[in-house]
Amino acid sequence: MARDGSTGRRTRRAPGDAEAGQTHEARGEASGDAGAGKARGAADVEAALDELYGTPPAAFVTRRTELAAAARQDGRADDARRIRAARRPTLAAWAANLLLRREPEESRAFLELGEALREAYRGLDADAIDALSEQRRRVVSALTAQAVRHARDAGQPVSDTVRQDIESTLRAVLADADAADQWAAGRLRAALTPPSDFTAGAAPPPRARRRPPPPPPTPAPARQEDELAERRRRRQERLEQARAAAEEAERRLDAVHAGQRDTDTALERARRGEERVRRRLAEAERESADAEERLRRAQEAYDGARDALTEAQERLRQAERETRDAERRGRAAAEAVTRAEREAREAAQVVKRLEGRGSRA
Repeated sequence: MARDGSTGRRTRRAPGDAEAGQTHEARGEASGDAGAGKARGAADVEAALDELYGTPPAAFVTRRTELAAAARQDGRADDARRIRAARRPTLAAWAANLLLRREPEESRAFLELGEALREAYRGLDADAIDALSEQRRRVVSALTAQAVRHARDAGQPVSDTVRQDIESTLRAVLADADAADQWAAGRLRAALTPPSDFTAGAAPPPRARRRPPPPPPTPAPARQEDELAERRRRRQERLEQARAAAEEAERRLDAVHAGQRDTDTALERARRGEERVRRRLAEAERESADAEERLRRAQEAYDGARDALTEAQERLRQAERETRDAERRGRAAAEAVTRAEREAREAAQVVKRLEGRGSRA
């Protein structure tokens, strides 16, 4: 039994209602899963494009092919087509994208400065705009130098022409809201060109103009003075806001530059230390090579001496064998002389006996 929410009466659910409800729930879960899958796919392709536009231009095409193939293997054909449609950025555009990724705080302050300057530009006179131009140039120059340094650290040297394109892009970001939106997306494909009319004393950009309202009835002199004072006050407020934004951007850049100087100093010390270690290593390698050469010569001398000793020992053994042979021959000769003398004595005795017998006979 279920209660009808509109009448308060209890109504009976038909036997198929439960099954239908389960079917609708299952369909809802399926559609929810599909929606979640689409959301994941959208996040995946956005992440892939962000990675792609952070890739150095020289490796862009190869990485685009890899990411498109991965999306295609995952069954995301639309994502693969979108990735393949991505165009390789110029070196200046890539460096501007890299600046946005490497310096998020400074980039955010720069975008805020652009908003403040554009707002001030709509209501300020030429002198007020000119007062901000020097700060604007310093900020653009400092961020351009950071972009060039990041590109160089990433292995991409930047020419003077590319540096000018980076600076032009940043000036466009300050002057034009559409350019600021393009840069903030982090996927610039080419350098941006600032509008020619964002200069001191020029009229506001056409895109910022609004259709003037119909002229109001002529107010009384006191009211005119009040309105003029109010417009001056608002103009002064916009000028102060723009100046404050520019000064804040400069302070942040100064802090970044101070940190970069500390980093550069530490890097220089590390490089000098590395150079000292390399020199010591080279000296140690030379000493090791000299020691190895001396060891080799000593080994050769030792081997020669050992061979000479072996040869001398062999000659000594040979001489000892010859001496023993000579001694044996000498003893044999002495024994032969002794036997001969004994035999001679015996023969003499025999002769003597024989002679004695002959005389008696």
